[in-house]
Amino acid sequence: MLVHAVYFWLRPDLSEQEQAQFAANLQTLATIPSKGCYIGKPSSTDRPVIDRSYTWALVLLFDDLAEHDAYQVHPTHQAFVAENKSLWSRVQIYDSE
Repeated sequence: MLVHAVYFWLRPDLSEQEQAQFAANLQTLATIPSKGCYIGKPSSTDRPVIDRSYTWALVLLFDDLAEHDAYQVHPTHQAFVAENKSLWSRVQIYDSE
């Protein structure tokens, strides 16, 4: 099992329309084959060790590295990056096995 956790910090100057565009485009990533997909915003949990500074989270589950690698080159993923990279100021990825 490989867990691919991606955290996005959207630019603070985005319009509501641009924020909605990002949210809709993020949902397209759920159509790419995987064992599970979760998309969400920071939880209201509040403890000193919790980082809630990101705007959106994407967590995908893959059987193995090969499935992850297929996701990376999938046309939907490539289109998402091309169409949305100007909307974020930071992206952080944590992969774990």
